[in-house]
Amino acid sequence: MLKVEHLSYEIEEDGKKQEILKDVSFEVKDGEMLVVTGPNGGGKSTIVKLMMGLYKATEGKIWLDGQDITSLPIYERAKAGIGFAFQQPPRFKGMTVRRLLSLAAGTDLPKHICCGLLSRVGLCAEEYLDREVDATLSGGEMKRIEIATVLVKKHKLCIFDEPEAGIDLWSFAMLVEEFQKLHTEKKESLLLISHQERIIQMADRVMIIDGGQVTKCGPTQEILPYLTGEAISHPQCLKNQGAAV
Repeated sequence: MLKVEHLSYEIEEDGKKQEILKDVSFEVKDGEMLVVTGPNGGGKSTIVKLMMGLYKATEGKIWLDGQDITSLPIYERAKAGIGFAFQQPPRFKGMTVRRLLSLAAGTDLPKHICCGLLSRVGLCAEEYLDREVDATLSGGEMKRIEIATVLVKKHKLCIFDEPEAGIDLWSFAMLVEEFQKLHTEKKESLLLISHQERIIQMADRVMIIDGGQVTKCGPTQEILPYLTGEAISHPQCLKNQGAAV
């Protein structure tokens, strides 16, 4: 279980401190799917970067299965069982897709396993295995390849930062199916940052972040009507509502 207690994060610009997150607390239970949503700039991506150790919290604690991971570097958090897919995946010139998948798995993967992983995220495997993970790949292709690197092994917690960003409707539908399978199996906890209604509807609970604070958190059936009602004032909360019907 992931437990976040009184997490705050601030930066300094032009000699002035700016609080990005303010006293955020929540938990993701074993096998649970929590979706974090809210208007752009509200602090959603900051939360997941703090979870992975890319940012250092100003205050607060992060616990994973009772272990304090607040001060652990990103590679130690990965070893502890956290998988993470960035909103904008990094590129690695000179590294093939097959090699990247093998590195993520921690072992040399046979061709058929790599092909299966790429197919799960909507890519024609034969066309991508030997391609380099560089600027020749589109943002959507990079997004799907990175999601495949998370799916390649079991984790205690999988974090996906706007997995729908930059992908076509067909691929989005396949990703929704993969998230649904992961959620149904209940073997891994899922934390997703998303504006997509189809992803929000799958969640056990939904947390709304606005202005760096948790404004609402509860069961999906309670929060979804609120989001729908707030769509006029915060149109980003349910962006592309009908995109993948």
